[in-house]
Amino acid sequence: MADVNGDKKHWWFTHRKLVDKYIKDATTLMASEEANDVASALPLLDAALSISPRLETALELKARSLLFLRRFKDVADMLQDYIPSLKLSLNDEEGSASSQGSSSDGLNLLSDASSPGSFKCFSVSDLKKKVMAGICKKCDKQGQWRYVVLGQACCHLGLMEDAMVLLQTGKRLASAEFRRRSICWSDDSFLLLSESSSASSPPPESENFTHLLAHIKLLLRRRAAAIAALDAGLFSESIRHFSKIVDGRRPAPQGFLAECYMHRAAAYRSAGRIAEAIADCNKTLALEPSCIQALETRAALLETVRCFPDSLHDLEHLKLLYNTILRDRKLPGPVWKRHNVKYREIPGKLCVLTTKTQKLKQKIANGETGNVDYYGLIGVRRGCTRSELDRAHLLLCLRYKPDRASSFIERCEFTDQNDGDSVRDRAKMSSLLLYRLIQKGYSAVTAIIAEEQRKNTIAQAQKIEERKPVEKSVPIKITGNAEPKPVNSNAYQGVFCRDLAAVGNLLTRAGFNHPIPVKYEALTC
Repeated sequence: MADVNGDKKHWWFTHRKLVDKYIKDATTLMASEEANDVASALPLLDAALSISPRLETALELKARSLLFLRRFKDVADMLQDYIPSLKLSLNDEEGSASSQGSSSDGLNLLSDASSPGSFKCFSVSDLKKKVMAGICKKCDKQGQWRYVVLGQACCHLGLMEDAMVLLQTGKRLASAEFRRRSICWSDDSFLLLSESSSASSPPPESENFTHLLAHIKLLLRRRAAAIAALDAGLFSESIRHFSKIVDGRRPAPQGFLAECYMHRAAAYRSAGRIAEAIADCNKTLALEPSCIQALETRAALLETVRCFPDSLHDLEHLKLLYNTILRDRKLPGPVWKRHNVKYREIPGKLCVLTTKTQKLKQKIANGETGNVDYYGLIGVRRGCTRSELDRAHLLLCLRYKPDRASSFIERCEFTDQNDGDSVRDRAKMSSLLLYRLIQKGYSAVTAIIAEEQRKNTIAQAQKIEERKPVEKSVPIKITGNAEPKPVNSNAYQGVFCRDLAAVGNLLTRAGFNHPIPVKYEALTC
């Protein structure tokens, strides 16, 4: 028994020293604040966590190193149990599942407990990890770093509500810890603390933490105002608030920006501005290719202007996405990613989508592809003038021409820096398709306006011809022996001039000396 205790003691101290060495080396590397050194510290921390899985120091260093390397998804996957929205969604799903099938669950639990074949194999390695985790765990530490680190990661991932809750919770726990420690301090320690705090500058991390929390609150206030205006029917006001978010000076996270573009597309659609709504859907899909709501909205907009082939293309893409979700039995993306649709709604949506796809295919087969509503696409009324059309077309070209399609990327903070090129390519491709559709609509509407002007010109000319008085020749009646007076054909007929002296002077210079017969009526003027 003594040998066993000696081996156990030797095993414990050996691994403890090894874990301390890993943590010390990782701390030294992270202190340099170089990306390569921080990346080199990650394998050391993984080795320490493989020995002691729940060591708080190793977990904190790993989370902070991942945050420094901007691997926000890995931080969220590591600490996903602390994300508030994920807890709420899991609780809702468990509540709905328990309400739907409580009797079947009870039967399953009863059968599992009573069945003799439910024996689980005993694992010594698992027991060793649990024992080590229990020994190394500090009971007096509440883990405030989890809320601060995870809050910053959620902010960069676009989970703004979760980020605000986590950061505020971390701030509250830090204040409570400071108050708890300050109870046992004497006046001298307070004086020393005040002198040291006045002599030293405030830490930059706390300043960044405060600025980040203020920025999150500002974005959430603006989005709340925009959604409230949209619900109230004030579409221009909603568009203005969303434009403040997407066109702000400080870049917004990728997920949050895609959500704001989606809401602004809904506002544009309600305001009757089809081209702007399609452009915002394109930006949303460039940032989030698997956004179900953006695909549905763009397909509906294209169907509104009777552009059936493009609408059918989006519906086919959406159908493929639904089939992928049903095959994988989960929504696309990680567990903490937000979606506007629930998994249990996918089968019903797929049935509706199949029916709509068949109807569109029937319309295309009947030849209804050429009757596109270009007036609604450009945003002008039927019977508009050429100047109104040119103004609307110029505004659309200046906003959505392919050269400026990727300008919104400059105001986007990407989760992964490698996603910039793919987002830029998707944005240019979708913007080019929209630009071609706008140019085609402009040509068609211009031809219609020119034809209407030509018809109006012909109609006005015909009306003028009809309004002209008809000159009728009156015949001269000769009565009795009266003979018609002969008309002097040698009479001089020319331009009338009041100055007869000037006329005579000109005739004298020309050598014209014989008399000129003149009409009597000309002299009376």
